[in-house]
Amino acid sequence: MSSPWSRTVSRRTLCLLAAGGLALGVAACGDGDNAAQTGGKVKITVTGQPPTSQPFERSVFDADVKEFEAAHPNIDIDPHEGFMDPKTFSAKLAGGQLEDVYYVYFTDPAQIIARHQAADITEAAKSVPHVGDLKPELLDNFRDAGGKLYGLPTMNYTMGLLYSRPLFQQAGLDPNKPPRTWDEVREAAKKISALGNDIVGYADYSKNNQGGWHLTGWLYSMGGDIARKDGDKWVADFDNDKGKKALQYLHDMRWSDNSMGAKQLLEAQDVQRMMGAGRLGMYMAAPDNIPVLVKQFNGKYEDYGIAGMPGGQGTLLGGEGYMINPKASPEKIKAGLEWIQWKYLNPDRFEKHIRQYVDGKQPVGLPAEPTPDIWQGAVRDQQLTLKAKYANVPAQNFQSYVDTTSHIKGSIEPPNAQQIYAALDSVMQAVLTDQNANIDQQLSSAASKVNNVLAQVK
Repeated sequence: MSSPWSRTVSRRTLCLLAAGGLALGVAACGDGDNAAQTGGKVKITVTGQPPTSQPFERSVFDADVKEFEAAHPNIDIDPHEGFMDPKTFSAKLAGGQLEDVYYVYFTDPAQIIARHQAADITEAAKSVPHVGDLKPELLDNFRDAGGKLYGLPTMNYTMGLLYSRPLFQQAGLDPNKPPRTWDEVREAAKKISALGNDIVGYADYSKNNQGGWHLTGWLYSMGGDIARKDGDKWVADFDNDKGKKALQYLHDMRWSDNSMGAKQLLEAQDVQRMMGAGRLGMYMAAPDNIPVLVKQFNGKYEDYGIAGMPGGQGTLLGGEGYMINPKASPEKIKAGLEWIQWKYLNPDRFEKHIRQYVDGKQPVGLPAEPTPDIWQGAVRDQQLTLKAKYANVPAQNFQSYVDTTSHIKGSIEPPNAQQIYAALDSVMQAVLTDQNANIDQQLSSAASKVNNVLAQVK
């Protein structure tokens, strides 16, 4: 749920704030045959155009549309502003207003495929360049149980540990050797909070579904899970030793160490504000948080580092991609795939795209945009070499994260994620606000609620 362009507010956060997540309605499709071809050209509607309030991103997108059309004179692009708004998506489906090429979060494809709301692109994608260079686990997110392909990934993120290099130095910690385990996180948090002046060693989210989202990250980091398939149904899978271990860490950092501060019931902007103000040592985050800290909260790129997820047994994987209207003609499907590949999955344009960021005084060198980490093999090496060549932020501060992402297991969010996160918020809130919270009872109660949510998964 992160962005194909650096945005002032992460779309992952916006999605988490959307009540109930994505409530897909009846199977409905876009205008299919309407304006399919004009004067021998194929016209396709596409989502993903940034709003005018983001002038750099908008200008790059619009310039890309013109360049694409010049290189593909048989295709007209009709760009639509916006991405995925869970509050309106189901209405667009039901009203037949779905674009030919539309954006999705990684949490969406399984439901969309099950409801036959995306075109099968299995055969058409075989002629798309560089599909074989994408990470297989990202492609698998757009496949059905039979292996048919219904979309392409264009961006992904994995969670890691974002930390303040200045506070590490002040606390006598080496900012070039960030914590690798949760025990090391706990020890570092104690040293940072001991600096005083209302400085907090480690912070975490606990409301607006973000607490459940981060608890999922904790479980994955320990090799655990939130939900698992049991035959043909899903069941909760956190009321166990790994769930207890994660919550015990949080309890002990909050109450035994007092390294999480007294103020709780936090969400993303609260924590980002603390980090931007230089009052927070660490929090769980993806790399796209760093531009937010700089652009919204007066941070400095050189002040931040990001490491791989502590524990190293797994991490929460998210992202985005594009799918195609199920009523699209073969010509529209072909044109849509040409647009997706050219715009988002094009190693031949890596250098030009990176230079657009440099010229626009945007950050280059982060393990995120302008070329997201969706590649493997030689293409990934090509991408990393070019980003290092044009880096205008201290890329070495993020090397620990980059090294980890090549081998750590990434797992996507559970089905009906937002409803599950809402149930898990209460667990995080209890542990962080009540010193005597009964962890066993909290897990058992939440597991019952989550099983009810998972019973709705078809």
